[in-house]
Amino acid sequence: MSAFRAACVQLNTGDDVAQNIRAATGLIREAAAKGASFIATPENTTLMAANGGAKLEKSFAEEDDPALPVFTALAAELGIWLLIGSLAIKINEHKTANRSFLIDPTGTVAARYDKIHLFDVALPDGESYRESDTVAGGNVAVIADIPAGRIGLSVCYDVRFAQLYRALAERDAFLFTVPAAFTETTGKAHWEVLLRARAIENGAFVVAPAQTGTHTGGRRTFGHSLIISPWGEILADGGTAPGVILAEIDPEQSRAARAQIPSLLHGRRFSIKNDATLAERRQSAEELPPKD
Repeated sequence: MSAFRAACVQLNTGDDVAQNIRAATGLIREAAAKGASFIATPENTTLMAANGGAKLEKSFAEEDDPALPVFTALAAELGIWLLIGSLAIKINEHKTANRSFLIDPTGTVAARYDKIHLFDVALPDGESYRESDTVAGGNVAVIADIPAGRIGLSVCYDVRFAQLYRALAERDAFLFTVPAAFTETTGKAHWEVLLRARAIENGAFVVAPAQTGTHTGGRRTFGHSLIISPWGEILADGGTAPGVILAEIDPEQSRAARAQIPSLLHGRRFSIKNDATLAERRQSAEELPPKD
């Protein structure tokens, strides 16, 4: 497995799809000019609308999406592996898929991944999000092969589900992609520590391109695109402005980290006393008859 230069493109995407395509294209070209052969863009690369309904109105079926042909042609022109962090792909009149695309240097889509875990939360500052209202979650984890080895695809909120990354690592993924549009609130608290944890516990590189700044409708994202080593070191940090970060990726470092701390080989099956899950306990409580 040979080393290569990876790049994260950090964007401040709005609701003008054509302008967003131009902005992403310019930064992808910049990254390629700086020697990157693997370039990743954030979640919602071409559309950050005011709300889910507005996003649905401006979304397209995959065969009609205006961005995908631009990005496949660009990957072929530049001879790069290009991960488009996600596009909102309309799957019916009510829902989109939050879909990541890995494009190879011939311009062929080598892998697609639909975000599995949807962001339905109420934050302490009063912000709330219901991604599942207008997005259909995926149910298939995806590993793709690039010349340097196997990589595992994920999107944003997936990073909170360690079992996904363990499953990818156990199937020999040496690098995880985590394109995101992390909120400013959760980003300050959790973004770096979650990404470093996923890298450390699996001995894997993490390439995490992010949205940044204020978007249509007032939503604020955290920025700080990160590239992290298998030992948990931050190799590059994008700060809070749109732009490009780069780092050298040597798959041998993943192999070495896993040899030094072989936790992927040490997992054991176990049972749990009082093993009702949280969801099962809640359902059981809801089914109790009311008290007199």
